[in-house]
Amino acid sequence: MNTINPNLLRLAGMALADVLSGTGPADVKLGWFFKQNRELGTKDRAFVAESVYGVLRRKSYLAYVADGEDPRKLLLAWLLRVQGMSMRDLDEVMNKQQKEWAHEIKAKNTDDLPRYMQADLPEWFWNSLIAQYGEEQALTIARSMHQPAPLDLRVNLVKTNREDVLAKFASEHTEVQVTPLSPTGIRMGQKMTISRHKLFTDGMIEVQDEGSQLLAQLVAPRRGEMIADFCAGAGGKTLAMGALMRNSGRLYAFDVSEKRLQNLGVRLKRSGLSNLHAQVITSEADPKLKRLNAKFDRVLVDAPCSGLGTLRRNPDLKWRQTPQDIIELTAKQTRILDRAAKLVKAGGRLIYATCSLLQEENEQIADAFLASHPDYTLVNANQILAQQKIDLDTGVYLKLLPHLHQTDGFFAAVFEKVAAVVEKKKPEAALAEKIEMPVVVEEQPVPEPAKPKKAAVKKSPAAKKTAAAKADVTEEVVAVEAEPKTVKTKMVKPKVAMAKVVELAAEVKPKEAKAKVVKTKAASKKADTEADE
Repeated sequence: MNTINPNLLRLAGMALADVLSGTGPADVKLGWFFKQNRELGTKDRAFVAESVYGVLRRKSYLAYVADGEDPRKLLLAWLLRVQGMSMRDLDEVMNKQQKEWAHEIKAKNTDDLPRYMQADLPEWFWNSLIAQYGEEQALTIARSMHQPAPLDLRVNLVKTNREDVLAKFASEHTEVQVTPLSPTGIRMGQKMTISRHKLFTDGMIEVQDEGSQLLAQLVAPRRGEMIADFCAGAGGKTLAMGALMRNSGRLYAFDVSEKRLQNLGVRLKRSGLSNLHAQVITSEADPKLKRLNAKFDRVLVDAPCSGLGTLRRNPDLKWRQTPQDIIELTAKQTRILDRAAKLVKAGGRLIYATCSLLQEENEQIADAFLASHPDYTLVNANQILAQQKIDLDTGVYLKLLPHLHQTDGFFAAVFEKVAAVVEKKKPEAALAEKIEMPVVVEEQPVPEPAKPKKAAVKKSPAAKKTAAAKADVTEEVVAVEAEPKTVKTKMVKPKVAMAKVVELAAEVKPKEAKAKVVKTKAASKKADTEADE
């Protein structure tokens, strides 16, 4: 730790008071404080920032031993009870009043400290963790977030590879190691100002937590696909997906904040990506999104959330969030996820993610989505990661925890849109389609007439001759009349085939065929005589 002097201790107390006084993000307030105190050197700025974040991580415990939330007392309590400094170490920098406070802080007994204070969490958040994980594991999770997060980097595969970056750091005698899970990650062994390093300014590395890198791997974008980051923010995951796509396909970054997308623009220039298109939208219901419905292969919804999985980096969040905030956030998450689902094409995937530890923002949102969207199915996250050769199995959902995976707390669910279901047809329509085409709907052939019975009478030679002549004529007439007519056909559309067939079946009936008989005068007279007999 940097050498402390009375002025530095005073400035650290001022910065802490400013952060604790309002509801704004701690990093933003610290940024303004440093702009107003430009005389501070790098080491002094580091001490102020470390002191402020250190108090925020342990504020509940420190307020207990300091008998209140006076920023000056909290700062002393952090130095004495957390950092382990002695009264002798601080003797020359404390005034008389501060020394009295220091003695009281050192003497405070914490044997009866409530568990939620040991966990340094708001009581409502502590109770939620107990309900999910049980008291012992909840305490382990909470304590794992008392420590600052390491500095993780992502190698930009568009410009380089991890082996070359590791070699570059090794040549500079910088202590680094590969991340245990992400195939593109590097973990720094020491704090350094990475933003001025040539690897960073040339776009070969980006600062990104390993958990966030794994989320991009879970999306599993492929070359040539159309991908959307629906809540892109500053674009860390967007850039990671673009690199996995090897700068091919089309990648859209949507966000309601123009300022955040402008920050993405700066990072985009360093990255070397040319397949990314940033778009400001007014909300998840922006009309301009309608033309993109059912167009995307993958849609990532890194939803606005409580951020309670990132307390190693943003410890102020646990003191700023309330149960009412969670209720409002879950309603927003549901709306965003519902709208994003319309952007996915059949066979495509929708990935829902948060950096929260709460089931209300995670499993409950995923379960409700599946219940209300029968056109989506759940895909096992562990199987997708295995396909990326990542040895991590947290079950059907991706669930990262600081004490288990040394990452921020993350949750993700992958949904796949099933192909459109063909509507079941009515029985009549199905029957009509079964009728082979073409369908005969016109004239039927005339049936062959029945042969006339002959009277069993004895005929004279003259009568036989006359009857034979009559039979010859009759056979010729019957043959002509019985010859079938040419049948005409025409095509009938399937929708009207059944109705047409039924109609014609009612109208067309076989005609009774009558044989025409041509009689000679003699034959006619003879037949009359025979009938009289």
